[in-house]
Amino acid sequence: MKPYGRKFASEKPLENRRYENGKKDYKDTGMLCISKETAPGEIQEFHYVLTWNVPNCNNYWSGLDISTSNIHYDVCDRTPWKNYYAVLFEDSWASASYALHNRQRLLGETLTFMDAMYETTIPEAALDAVTANLAILRSPTCLRLEDGSFYGWEGCFDNVGSCEGTCTHVWNYAYALPFLFPALARSIRDLEFRYSQRTDGGIEFRLRLPVGSTGKWFHSCADGQLGSIMLTYRDYKISGDREWLASKWESVKKALAYAWSEENPDAWDRGKKGYLDGRQHHTLDMELFGPNAWLQGFYAGALSAAAEMAAVLADREAEEEYRELAAKAKEYLNRELFNGEYFYQKVDVCDRSVVERFQAQDDYWNEEKGQIKYQIADGCGIDQVLAQWHGNLCGLPEIFEKDKTRCALDAIFHYNYKPALGEIYNPWRIFAIDEEGGVIMCEWPEGTLKPAIPLTYAQECMDGMQYQTASHMIWEGMLEQGETIVKAVREKYRGDNRNPWCEIECGSYYARSMASYALLLSYSGFTCDLDQGILGFRPRRRCADDSFTSFWSAGSGWGRVRYQSDGSIILEIIRGSLFLKQFVTGTEGNIAKVSCDGKEQKFTREKDRISFTEKVRIEKSLELKAD
Repeated sequence: MKPYGRKFASEKPLENRRYENGKKDYKDTGMLCISKETAPGEIQEFHYVLTWNVPNCNNYWSGLDISTSNIHYDVCDRTPWKNYYAVLFEDSWASASYALHNRQRLLGETLTFMDAMYETTIPEAALDAVTANLAILRSPTCLRLEDGSFYGWEGCFDNVGSCEGTCTHVWNYAYALPFLFPALARSIRDLEFRYSQRTDGGIEFRLRLPVGSTGKWFHSCADGQLGSIMLTYRDYKISGDREWLASKWESVKKALAYAWSEENPDAWDRGKKGYLDGRQHHTLDMELFGPNAWLQGFYAGALSAAAEMAAVLADREAEEEYRELAAKAKEYLNRELFNGEYFYQKVDVCDRSVVERFQAQDDYWNEEKGQIKYQIADGCGIDQVLAQWHGNLCGLPEIFEKDKTRCALDAIFHYNYKPALGEIYNPWRIFAIDEEGGVIMCEWPEGTLKPAIPLTYAQECMDGMQYQTASHMIWEGMLEQGETIVKAVREKYRGDNRNPWCEIECGSYYARSMASYALLLSYSGFTCDLDQGILGFRPRRRCADDSFTSFWSAGSGWGRVRYQSDGSIILEIIRGSLFLKQFVTGTEGNIAKVSCDGKEQKFTREKDRISFTEKVRIEKSLELKAD
């Protein structure tokens, strides 16, 4: 037994360790003990607070032998910046004092949040997925810069973050942050438009630290950049902050125009045809060539979101341009990229000229097989209708035709869901073993052409992508399939096999797993536009007595909503307040009486929503009584 173990087991007081002056790199185990005399039957609490204060940080990771996924620094800038907590607290004594003096309040607020969240009446595995992955926000994956702005790695390794820069195409999946901490989500947009966007409109998909650092440009990422446009619209609606939206508008227009810009070396949509047929970098770390539904969906979604933002800001010329091009993009997507069963990539993998156009033959041409490498082609990809998932959650008009979306989701479950992944040959990373199930990234049904060297990570099952697929299925009413996938993911993190609060992709506490928060949004059918004063629900699954309860959070408030068995609805605000003009009930039952904070309100009803003549401030509750 080690000396510390013997001392800890003894009844004698602990002795302080002493170290030689100047000697560094001790690797001790520490012990801390409080001594109190306790009478028989008496209960005493012992509160321990672990605090630290390392006020300054610098870019220590560039040049280390870790994956930074295509960020290239010519010269690493080691200029230090201050950690946000060091702005709030002078030293570790100050933060410890704050924690202890505010313990009851902090604990009480935490339990209030927990109680509200755990009252949500959705299946146990789904609620487990939503809540467990909130741990990512309190892990080393996340930090705040000196002004409080949010910054995130993709995940973390033992001694350093995994893949830097609040990576656009990873964090676009992470729906917990924008709903629980909307100001932090908006700060991501602030940073990427200010520091990552170049003069030509392209956005580097990894924010370099310290902010303002420069280096060798790699590629703009199609799903990351176009997704950021969609999420700018989402973040505006969650906050209701039109001034913030206006401050981003010129950057948004530049980011969108990059798609058809002559300065875009990847020629996404030269000539404004309405579809992407150039070289398209994406979250699977390679490029697709030619039209494909996955990234074309993002293009159509970005155009649609930009048109909606232009309408809000009365930029009529831009609105007309974007709506016209969005219509072309959607028409091409649904006509040309659907094979009758699912959406695919339209490319001749045997055509060498496709990659020669971009001088990419050294990296992408397989001379032995005479094929382009790393493509989807006729495969059934997990993210083929991903943009529609975003569109649903952001409140955008339809991108993919609804019947085709449903058909594609059916195909993903049929072809890509594997009940036992131990039977699947996987040359990439192993995220599931033996009898564990999951949805693989891409599958080529019998009779289709599978490229000799196909899409990267094709046989992997990444948790975040599985959650987005499952929550999309639930949104579309495919509850059984969606719940099967959620159960399969959480079965991998039971606790006896893996850490329940640490889902893994490229590193631990992986940000993309916060796509699981969308399960809450899908089950409740949550919708909001706080600029217009709209909030509401369209529950997908009710209890046996037709009741439903869910946690909700948006903009300036959070709380619970209760659908009661008698048809009444109660929106409870636990923290904050809301200005509402319209509440979406999701039902067409008769509402006889509406009260805000106990005061009866006049209202009108249309289909599944009630409206007030003007915005009403609500601080405690909105109650809708049925006949």
